[in-house]
Amino acid sequence: MEKTTAHRRTLLSTRREFLSRSAQGLGGIALGTIMDGSGAGPLIAAPEEGNPYWRGAVHPLHIPPRAKRIIYLYMAGGPSHLECFDHKPKLAEMDGSPMPDSLIRGEQKSAQSGGQRLQVLGPRYSFSRHGESGLEISSLFPHIAQLADEMCIIKSMVTEQVNHDPAHTFMNTGSIIQGRPSMGSWMAYGLGTESENLPGFVVMTSSGGGQGQPIAARQWHSGFLPGRFQGVKFESTGSPVNYVSRPPGVSLADQRELVETVKSLNFLSNDVLEDPEIQTRISQYEMAFRMQTSVPELVDFSSEPEYIRQMYGTEGADGSFAANCLLARRLAERGVRFVQLYHRGWDHHGNLKDGLKEAAQLVDRASAALVLDLKQRGMLEDTLVIWGGEFGRTPMGQGDDGRDHHIKCFSLWMAGGGIRPGTTYGRTDEFGYDVVSDRVHVHDLHATILHIMGIDHERLTYRSQGRDFRLTDVHGNLVKGILA
Repeated sequence: MEKTTAHRRTLLSTRREFLSRSAQGLGGIALGTIMDGSGAGPLIAAPEEGNPYWRGAVHPLHIPPRAKRIIYLYMAGGPSHLECFDHKPKLAEMDGSPMPDSLIRGEQKSAQSGGQRLQVLGPRYSFSRHGESGLEISSLFPHIAQLADEMCIIKSMVTEQVNHDPAHTFMNTGSIIQGRPSMGSWMAYGLGTESENLPGFVVMTSSGGGQGQPIAARQWHSGFLPGRFQGVKFESTGSPVNYVSRPPGVSLADQRELVETVKSLNFLSNDVLEDPEIQTRISQYEMAFRMQTSVPELVDFSSEPEYIRQMYGTEGADGSFAANCLLARRLAERGVRFVQLYHRGWDHHGNLKDGLKEAAQLVDRASAALVLDLKQRGMLEDTLVIWGGEFGRTPMGQGDDGRDHHIKCFSLWMAGGGIRPGTTYGRTDEFGYDVVSDRVHVHDLHATILHIMGIDHERLTYRSQGRDFRLTDVHGNLVKGILA
């Protein structure tokens, strides 16, 4: 026993000492399937057929999939459903009147509402019908309105968290408890990846249009799943992925030598400790090197026709939501399973009218372009596009031109694989305060998204600390009414 313990300590010390001495180079020296100029074979073999990271833990799939990838356009801050996708003429009629006490008595509200007189605030933008389906969409979104016959608007979403950070966590992980895996990580774990050269789960952020609430990295964390399923954040400007480039003065031969040495130490350590995070480190080093060649080509938009760049409203990777949308389509083409774009700018406690206009102008054109571009490439039929935030806004005004957080109902829309196009689902009361039919809880949304991807949400589990966990915990019902 003492000999084994001493051996482990020696091994760990040796490995730690080596990595410490190599620290400056390791920042950019990614490990992987490195092919040298002479065409020599890879340093690390391609993942074997049964590797769950490669093919996914759910193999074969539980049910026939309707889509095989997801692009989630996440409007962080809580877009007002009352100005976006849920038309309520009653609000305009009662603008400035007291909110009916029968609706709001004893209801949960966020701290900002405390002590204020709750008056109805009429909608700041008009609505009109679009497409053959006649979907009602706000004048804020002239481009998204062109998607009326492609999308399904869910008007009856409900959540449980009234403040931003826990609401983000709940929407992304199905729990307010930190340390649970994000939906993208569950997808990467369950389905694997179709790309050898890019991660299975990629995240990008942009901002503008209102107060940009911070987005914590735990929103794309792998939680108790192996670390290789964590989302990889691409930077909006400069180098897309930190430390992925080879440092100046490091040749491919130097890199190969270091790769072999560190790989050997990792394998030795794994033989002793059997720690899945060591295998994660090996696989992530593999991916990092592949990305040295795949990422520069990925973010070079010069190969895109001018009409495509104009359709999105971007010329290059400039940090905008538009550029991120075009990059999301390029990631989807290359086999990335889950792409999530956060746009921070939808928190309008004040300056509602102007703030909404600015935020919408930053995302409207590119959101529509993404769906139309996927469709013209034949990809929309197996790509699920989701657009929405973490909660809605109150029909009661906050100050003269603002709305507070609201959890009892909000809207989002979906398009693409598996979704019944040109439809709405669910209904709220005449004030847009509460759901009156076809309530869709966050857990129900997660269950339905997994179903679309070929996964039974009750069967995708991971055992941690003596319990089998799942994205939907012990909840979730399939929303059949939105499925084609």
